[in-house]
Amino acid sequence: MAADVVRPDEALAAAWAAFAQFDLEGAIVHFSSAARGFAAAGDVKQEALACARLGMVFGNMMANRVAATPWFTRAIRLLENEPPCLEQGYVALAPMGCDVDDPAVLLERAQLALDRARQFGDVALEAKALADGGLAMVQAGRHDEGMAMMDEGMALICGSAEEAEPHPSAVCSFFTACYYTADVGRFEAWSPLLRQKGLIGDAPGVQAVLSSHCDSVQGVLLSQLGRWREAEDVLERALATLEQIMPTMVWHPPIALAELRVLQGRLAEAEALLLGRDDHIQALVPMARLHLARGDAELGRAAALRGLRLMGDDRLRAAMLLGVLVEAELLRDDVAAAAEASAELDRRVAGAPYAAITADAARLRALVRAAEGQVDEAVTIVDTTLAELDRADADLPLARARLYVDLARFQEQLGEGAAAAVAAKAAGAVLTRADIELPPADHDLLRRLGTGGAATVAAPPAGCRVASLWRDGAWWTAGCGDTKVRLRHTKGLQYVAELVAHPGIERHVVDLVDQVETLAPDGPVDLRRRIGDSGPALDRSARDAYRRRVSDLRDEIEEALALENDEKAAALQAELDSVLQELARAFGMGGRDRPVGAVAEKARLNVTRAVRSAIAKLAEALPEPGAVLDRRVRTGLYCAYDPHPDDAVLWSVQS
Repeated sequence: MAADVVRPDEALAAAWAAFAQFDLEGAIVHFSSAARGFAAAGDVKQEALACARLGMVFGNMMANRVAATPWFTRAIRLLENEPPCLEQGYVALAPMGCDVDDPAVLLERAQLALDRARQFGDVALEAKALADGGLAMVQAGRHDEGMAMMDEGMALICGSAEEAEPHPSAVCSFFTACYYTADVGRFEAWSPLLRQKGLIGDAPGVQAVLSSHCDSVQGVLLSQLGRWREAEDVLERALATLEQIMPTMVWHPPIALAELRVLQGRLAEAEALLLGRDDHIQALVPMARLHLARGDAELGRAAALRGLRLMGDDRLRAAMLLGVLVEAELLRDDVAAAAEASAELDRRVAGAPYAAITADAARLRALVRAAEGQVDEAVTIVDTTLAELDRADADLPLARARLYVDLARFQEQLGEGAAAAVAAKAAGAVLTRADIELPPADHDLLRRLGTGGAATVAAPPAGCRVASLWRDGAWWTAGCGDTKVRLRHTKGLQYVAELVAHPGIERHVVDLVDQVETLAPDGPVDLRRRIGDSGPALDRSARDAYRRRVSDLRDEIEEALALENDEKAAALQAELDSVLQELARAFGMGGRDRPVGAVAEKARLNVTRAVRSAIAKLAEALPEPGAVLDRRVRTGLYCAYDPHPDDAVLWSVQS
């Protein structure tokens, strides 16, 4: 790092030089020196810009919101009593548009910046103001008006001959709007032009960051279209590339990949990707869904409520969080609270042109009606929603599959077996056309009703036999045809049963161990003792306690920032960093090398050993079915049972 510079103009030049090399610590030193120098010289405008750029480095580049907020606040205050000037526009839009929580705040700042840009003829600032204002309008539900502003901003950027400072963050706002609205058309129209402009590419720096954001949007769009393997390839490649060339700026790809991992049921990996990143508003939705998928209704509810407090009358992101809140309240058996959250969700999505969001809101309303005992009304809601998707010709396989599964469940509750089977068959048909997975409980329902999902076989192919595994107290029975064998209970057999019961679903070994220990007669105990880990990793109860503390600290930090108590916010952030470090050790997260004694590695070794031993016993008694099981059960850090239509034997678990 270079030594501090006395003259503010020289300090500013040194700051930009350091920033261009992504020497962020050097940029902070020199921007700070420039701010002090301009303050001493009485140049309020330049001092404000230096403060805003310090906030930009801390917030936009280092993802340190606690350190960034005071600098942004100071920059605004320095200029609030000045006559209209261009610097007011730059300061107003210094934070990334996608990092501003409340769309009303973002729109107010964008309108001020747009006024100053047009008054003083600054096209680069005008493009940024249009992009941020468009994003704010889209988030507030004013889709057409917002996207029109966004298009105008992108046209200014792509048509400009200059390489202007605000352009990259304006592009981020554009990608964020496409991310939340699943606007494939606009994304595909503007991305090549942005690449030609040189804003997207392979070079370290701005190109790499924007490319990773572009890839993240593409991954999310592919996920929405039911092309999960393609989405996974795009996101994993984007993450690996950015980690290699710019490890300090890895942000959008892991959050988007975590969202996919939650859908896939790969919860431990999703947690690893989100850990330490969930203070960003974009990560709140997948983090809330992760808690819910893990069955922790309280943490899911807390994450959703925290996001809703920050977002004001947002209609896009808040709708997603309200959906989590509805499911969390239902999981807590608070039907009245779920109904209240559902009503608020319906209010926010009313008239919104986003089929995926409105379909999910209707599905959740149906779940609430069913919980209230109005199952007939729930059926009507789902039928109506499916018909609306047909009329709109909306290609939303995940939304359709979920609706059909819920319809099958409701019909079964009403005792309408034939209608339930028809709905289950329709769900299976959607799943066979798409590369998506449903939660284990939904797969169980479809199998019970005589159909299957994308990862299951709806009925045994010709010549295929069914092998069954079921438990009776301390014994397991395995059978195929007329041959049956009884085996004494082992943990390995329990692991095998968990995998076979949910074909095609990958399970992280720690999640698998947690599940089996929860099913044990004595309940969850010290995970390290159970799997023989002598290292300092955390057991399940400790991990849960750390997760709760992270959630509480996030709330306390937001409260301190709102009260402008920067010292308290910094102290809380220091505690949060320590807690996150401890939680990361449980899974070898955050890019750290996993020590030999870490719980994930011990779990992998012990689960693999136990599963292979159990399969060997089954193969000894049932040679052909056991051989199929040996081929189709994958072990390692992630485990799964992957049946294939060509198998001579299909395994199942009977309750």
